[in-house]
Amino acid sequence: MSRLVALPFLAGLCAVAVAADPVANPKDAGIVVDAAKKTVSIPAVVAPRKLANLDQVYPIEVIATFGFREGKKGKAHETVLVTEVSPSKVHKALESLGAKAGTPAKGEGAKAVGPEVTVSIEVPAAGGGPGRRVSIDKVLLDPKTKKPLPKGVKFRFTGSALTELAPDKPEKVYGADLTGTLIAIFPVTDETVLQSSLTMAEEKYLKLEVNKDVLPKEGEAVKLILEVVVPK
Repeated sequence: MSRLVALPFLAGLCAVAVAADPVANPKDAGIVVDAAKKTVSIPAVVAPRKLANLDQVYPIEVIATFGFREGKKGKAHETVLVTEVSPSKVHKALESLGAKAGTPAKGEGAKAVGPEVTVSIEVPAAGGGPGRRVSIDKVLLDPKTKKPLPKGVKFRFTGSALTELAPDKPEKVYGADLTGTLIAIFPVTDETVLQSSLTMAEEKYLKLEVNKDVLPKEGEAVKLILEVVVPK
């Protein structure tokens, strides 16, 4: 098991290259790669479901992203977890386990392409000791029917689209680093590291909420666990 501190950028990061961030993020030291278990562990906290600057609670659309930042776009109002790690570093961590990013989807008719990665949340045990791992299908539910996220939903390592910082600057950066989104449930954005197999067709009727019975209180620390699925 190792901490991802300074893994070098690879020359050809498939369809979506990762551009170097000139400002080091000290929070990235919290990313832990376990080569034997094929997992990436990411520090996070349970996100607030109601933000002070908004008058309503929005359905869940992402699993983890940056917290609310004044004047910057993001999805802090529709996430399960908040984290401060750089998405591009999570991308590199998954690559270090042998996964190769596919292609992110965005909009109607688009489907995520990439190797499968299972997503779960590790809840710390009271008094220390091994934590309790909760699969993401148990974390999300339909608030009307109380049915969980279908188990058939897969998460794919797509990598992020590249984004221009400004119209007058040709340089492109790893788009997810601008918004902080690690995992998108629907293809409402291609600035993310992982996407689910759900499409915009499902987004129209599948409105998700957090199952508060399986997670700690808002603001409490957890770990987001990504496990690369090895094809049989």
